[in-house]
Amino acid sequence: MKKIILLLLMTLSFSGFGQKLKDSILSKKLDTYRHLTISLPPSYDRETKKVYPLLFLLDGDYLFDPFQGAISYGNYWDDLPEVIIVGLAQNRDNERDSDCTFDDSTGLPEGKGESFFEFIGGELLPFLQNKYRISPFKIIAGHDVTAGYMNLFLYKDNPLFNAYISLSPELATEMEVRVAERLGTFKQNMFYYQSSADGDIKKMRTKIATLDENIKAANNTSLNYKYDDFKGASHYSLVLYSIPSALYQFFAAYQPISTSEFQEKIVKLESGYVDYLKNKYEVLEKALGIKMPIRLNDFKAIEAAILKNKAYNEFELLAQLSKKMYPKSMLGDYHMAMYYENTGDIKNAVRYYQNGFQMQEIGDLTKDMMLGKADELRVQIKKK
Repeated sequence: MKKIILLLLMTLSFSGFGQKLKDSILSKKLDTYRHLTISLPPSYDRETKKVYPLLFLLDGDYLFDPFQGAISYGNYWDDLPEVIIVGLAQNRDNERDSDCTFDDSTGLPEGKGESFFEFIGGELLPFLQNKYRISPFKIIAGHDVTAGYMNLFLYKDNPLFNAYISLSPELATEMEVRVAERLGTFKQNMFYYQSSADGDIKKMRTKIATLDENIKAANNTSLNYKYDDFKGASHYSLVLYSIPSALYQFFAAYQPISTSEFQEKIVKLESGYVDYLKNKYEVLEKALGIKMPIRLNDFKAIEAAILKNKAYNEFELLAQLSKKMYPKSMLGDYHMAMYYENTGDIKNAVRYYQNGFQMQEIGDLTKDMMLGKADELRVQIKKK
């Protein structure tokens, strides 16, 4: 427990990496201003054509800082992408409970709860999308009553959000059944996370566990689902455990190739190492709406797998991909040189090492290294 709190305090120290803004919107549905805290990514002003996933926080009064800290920390190590974070204030004038008003018999929003539902979809999201560069991938998060309420957005024909972070939800009537049924119907990629703890509120904990069982029984392959049941945590402290767990679950495809991924998945392949790399980034773009160049370290991981499994012909495919990603660098020539060197065509290997010498350095590939490799291979030719 102390370690988790220490980690949170450490992550909050990274919150200065993004712009933190205050904004507000006049809602006709609610007949009042609603107040927002917004974090724009560090690259937002610099990369003016880039769009970013949205992380929208109900209970933004107290969820904003821990979420921003976790995102900033993860992005610092390139484990999590940059996102636009929007926190909605719900405790300035005790709006929280009335925002989430629902009918006890149906579990559907009523009164102000219905107006709040229409405000989110009809006013707030269009306002944010018009003002900020938001990608199609949108996450919503809430805690207890707001976590239970946000499930209602699943029932739109085209859900407003692709991903849901439900922190110890207070579930309305029959929602432990209805939410699971709805999640079982999706054909497109959906993400759903929920959490509880052994110190959670008992009446809520029972429903959460039932919902977990029902979601797993639905067995929808289009659903990226995770449930955490934390030990030694309370209804409130489980939030600090849940945030990094949920974010790392949703953005697993974003993370660089790790040692475990390399050893447990890539090296064990009989072939298709380059296809694995391409698919990893295609999934990232299709599922999360994040388009980015392939990391140099991921190229190096595939290079290592090719060498380890002596699948030298794949260096030619890797060269095509690296030239596409980094056309001005020496990476493509380096991979072609590796192809020829390992397939026994030393003269062509020398030619590509020399070509690479004239291109831009990248990572640990330098002009001196390329020239040195060419010289080493010339010595081999002379000896023959």
